[in-house]
Amino acid sequence: MTSLEITEIFEKFNSLKALVIGDVMIDSYLWGEVERISPEAPVPIVNVNKRENRLGGAANVALNLQALGATPFLCSVIGDEPKGETLIQLMQSQGLSNEGIVKSPNRITTTKFRVIGNNTQMLRVDEEMDTNVQDDESEKLFLAIENLIRKEKINVIIFEDYDKGVITSTLIDKVAGLASKLLIPVAADPKRRNFKSYKNITLFKPNLKELKEGLKLDFNPKDPSDLKNPVDELQVKNNIDNIMVTLSEAGVYFSQKEKNKDTVVFRQTIPAHIRNIADVSGAGDTVISVAALCLALGLEMSLIASLSNLAGGLVCEEVGVVPVDKEKLLKEALTMI
Repeated sequence: MTSLEITEIFEKFNSLKALVIGDVMIDSYLWGEVERISPEAPVPIVNVNKRENRLGGAANVALNLQALGATPFLCSVIGDEPKGETLIQLMQSQGLSNEGIVKSPNRITTTKFRVIGNNTQMLRVDEEMDTNVQDDESEKLFLAIENLIRKEKINVIIFEDYDKGVITSTLIDKVAGLASKLLIPVAADPKRRNFKSYKNITLFKPNLKELKEGLKLDFNPKDPSDLKNPVDELQVKNNIDNIMVTLSEAGVYFSQKEKNKDTVVFRQTIPAHIRNIADVSGAGDTVISVAALCLALGLEMSLIASLSNLAGGLVCEEVGVVPVDKEKLLKEALTMI
């Protein structure tokens, strides 16, 4: 592609509206310095000099979409408790609508506490529950989703699944059915519980670990022939137009199926770019965000995979969960694609 064409793609991101469905959470950080070991146990002492709360999980996908210029709408179920209020305040501070958020007295808001010493993550403590939301809460969520899709004229829908119970197989079926009627592309970033429930969608994006767990098989990421048969079988059985498997340092593998037919027509592995990796947290959120916006623009799958692969590597150079820098991504895209 020409530089002008790539630049135009990035400009078109600004006009898109994306709906994100999934498990939202708070990423809570304690930043500090380590100068000695505790006399009580062989563990480092972190002298805290900064505390910070950030939006995480599916909310980080919304932040990535926003950073790319799109308008995201976040749909989830959170706890009706102080941490839920903190999450709403974080959304408001980022200019995100909370119209799609359902509060539940039966749940707690997922919070991941990370202790960072000398710019290195030393400990993570999770506070969460992962049982499925109750049926009435799921119905409230779907009604909020349906309302936003119709009212805002959504261009693409993203399922961001962290296995915390917000996304259920019933919700997937209902949203996919509605999206099909309205001709809206659907992308999914899965986890193990609902892995095989994503059917009749446009793009399915597991990482290698999720693919292994979801299919209960092992693969050699450096040998694309290892991926071919199981990915093809999943793609045909679940009627998925495109599957993109992120392979960390081995890059990304993708395959395309002819729409509504049982024929996989193209497969390719795109190598990773050499990076100084600082933290892989949140890279998958960035990949699905870029891929979804590219889907909404109707781009070729090879370009979608290339741009997404580039973006995922870029955020790995930063410490902590951070959204992609659009200008940096455009600059790299202009020189590498």
